[in-house]
Amino acid sequence: MMERQDQAGSSGVWLVEAALEQARRFISAGVDFLDIGGESTRPGSQPVSAVAELERVIPVVQALAKEFDGVISIDTYKAEVAEPALAAGAHVINDVWGLRADPDLAQVAARYGAPVILMHNRSSWVHAEVREKLGGRYVNVPYDNLLEDIKRELLDSIEIASEAGIKEEQIILDPGIGFGKTVEQNLQLLNRVDEVCALGYPVLIGPSRKSFIGYVLDLPPEQRIEGTAAAVTIGIVRGADIIRVHDIEYMARVARMTDAVLNSG
Repeated sequence: MMERQDQAGSSGVWLVEAALEQARRFISAGVDFLDIGGESTRPGSQPVSAVAELERVIPVVQALAKEFDGVISIDTYKAEVAEPALAAGAHVINDVWGLRADPDLAQVAARYGAPVILMHNRSSWVHAEVREKLGGRYVNVPYDNLLEDIKRELLDSIEIASEAGIKEEQIILDPGIGFGKTVEQNLQLLNRVDEVCALGYPVLIGPSRKSFIGYVLDLPPEQRIEGTAAAVTIGIVRGADIIRVHDIEYMARVARMTDAVLNSG
């Protein structure tokens, strides 16, 4: 179970204290990873500079590393953010661009011996559409064959990691639900995530509160808990190893119940 703490737009002492308070609640609910990010990845969101990202995430990583014995991942695609975060106490790099956005990031991971989460991503402003109630989604994203294209591009990311010296056992794959896929493509990907698992690496999925749930159910993000629970259940049944969520208390119960059924023999 992986929980994201998004620090985009926040700063100062208040941010650190709020993050610590939230982290304690998540840990008591059973979280295994804390994922720290300083830039929003929602469809249509604006990128931020490395300087701004560092200001948002480093104080939080430092504070969490002092108090939290579990895994801390830094959600960034920038080498100049990842390296200080690893030095501050992060353990894993979570790259939404699968080592393809910054050619130096793979070298940073290899140098620190840090595991990497390699996500598939075809996000583009050209295909982004934002609605007031439901938020952003992607439309008319071209794929020749959805699952085969995703697997091929993930294998390209794996090759980048291997060439940089990242060990095979340090690679986790994320098929990128919500990133450069239409509503229909996200549904298909979730239902067939076992095909990504068949590549032989641990697989992480992040369906939590995503817009494809909102567009299916016609609900804003804060009302997507049931849709998220259904997506998490399907993901686990299809073989996902790590679930990245927001509503940790609820989704931890969903995950435990799903595991209990699957392991009942």
